[in-house]
Amino acid sequence: MKATIKVLLITVIGVSIFAFAIKKSEKQSEIDAVKELVTKAYVNGAFNALDPDAMAKGFHEDFSIYSAKGEALGKYRISDWVSGTRKRKAGDYDPNDKKNVMDATFVNVDVTGGAAQVKIELRNQGRLVYTDYLSLLKFEEGGWRIVAKVYHGHKSD
Repeated sequence: MKATIKVLLITVIGVSIFAFAIKKSEKQSEIDAVKELVTKAYVNGAFNALDPDAMAKGFHEDFSIYSAKGEALGKYRISDWVSGTRKRKAGDYDPNDKKNVMDATFVNVDVTGGAAQVKIELRNQGRLVYTDYLSLLKFEEGGWRIVAKVYHGHKSD
């Protein structure tokens, strides 16, 4: 009888560990997907490669950047940002010029089900330029999309 209980206990523990490993692997997979999207649509799309098509795929059409304007809430829509990116790319933009390259560091990526929050720091030539907080949602057909951004611009702090 004791041997049967030991086998049963070991089996339960083994199954629990396996289930936990699968759950952790699934969560890591979602974190990796979020980081890949943010890198492609945001870091490279909006900054390094100026790829408005990647932006259009990675950002929800109702996305906005929110900022404090005194006591008012400033709102910069994705359509305006994509349009500005197209104009900038069509101008004298040089992707090899170091002043146009942002280095990104993922500070935190938190995924809970179909919602995610990313804290990312962007540096230019070693200087911290932005700390961004990106909110993402996972849609049934479109997968992960960036839906909002708030940020802090580091002037000289």
